[in-house]
Amino acid sequence: MNAKASTSDAREASAAQKRPSRQINVILRNTEQESLAATANMTESPGNTKSLPHTGPWVEWQKELDRMIGLDNVKELVYEIYALLQIMQYRNEASLQAQAHVYHMIFKGNPGTGKTTVARLLAKLFQSMGLLAKGHLVEVERADLVGEYIGHTAQKTRELVKKSLGGVLFVDEAYSLARGGEKDFGKEAIDTLVKAMEDYKNQFVLILAGYTLEIETFLLTNPGLPSRFPIQMDFPDYTVDQLVQIAESMTKDRDYTLLPQSVFKLRQLLAHEKAESEYDFSNARYVRNVLERAIRYQAVRLLSQHPSSSPGRLELMSLRPEDIRGL
Repeated sequence: MNAKASTSDAREASAAQKRPSRQINVILRNTEQESLAATANMTESPGNTKSLPHTGPWVEWQKELDRMIGLDNVKELVYEIYALLQIMQYRNEASLQAQAHVYHMIFKGNPGTGKTTVARLLAKLFQSMGLLAKGHLVEVERADLVGEYIGHTAQKTRELVKKSLGGVLFVDEAYSLARGGEKDFGKEAIDTLVKAMEDYKNQFVLILAGYTLEIETFLLTNPGLPSRFPIQMDFPDYTVDQLVQIAESMTKDRDYTLLPQSVFKLRQLLAHEKAESEYDFSNARYVRNVLERAIRYQAVRLLSQHPSSSPGRLELMSLRPEDIRGL
């Protein structure tokens, strides 16, 4: 058992080292923590997605969510947030207490799983429900927050917080702020963000995003951090079937089509890549990169087949199996 555990730990450590450095997503928003702790606990409610309403104001947001493949648990939690905001409005109109809730969040998952897309949708939802004045999304990474000398980091971080007021501050790979040790300026950025959450209550939402294991480790570095982010969303890797659906949607949006043989080859490629990149598979990003590469190969192929004339419309649209290659 000890040998197996040691091997597993070594694999995780190796995978973490291989992972590319990415941005940090942080969103700052309304106050009082306790009320949203209950909302965060509602993430595991299988089947709720099927019962979401098909009439009323929510329908427009449901259409937005329907454009995203999978993510059922995330969609359920987005609806819970919407429902809470709507009921708080009704309580206010009925002269009942409608205390402010805390909407700062943690997004956990591999790249290409829709974290930024959901953050952007939430920013618009908060604005439409009167929680945020502007509803814009400010996406930042470590380099945007951390300065080069003492005091510089706090200044840069405060400026970005002010830029995000009325909207969402999204910090991708937030855990990178804690990787440099005690003397690293990343800790100063964390402290500044925590202070801003108190100074600008209800004026912005902070979302921290990144790989699941790294984010959970990051939260352990500061005992006061977890309680400040009562909403946590897990973004699981897409299945092969879901990735194929994403690929077909991407090609359709660009006026391309995948031949049946091309879909078969793409499916094999995706299954192999997922197995080889267990800890750092880039999901929809990988699909997009494969398709963009296929489009380039198709262009070269068509020019060689039609050196002095335009290919037919069907040929211009079709991505053949020989166009689909790994990265």
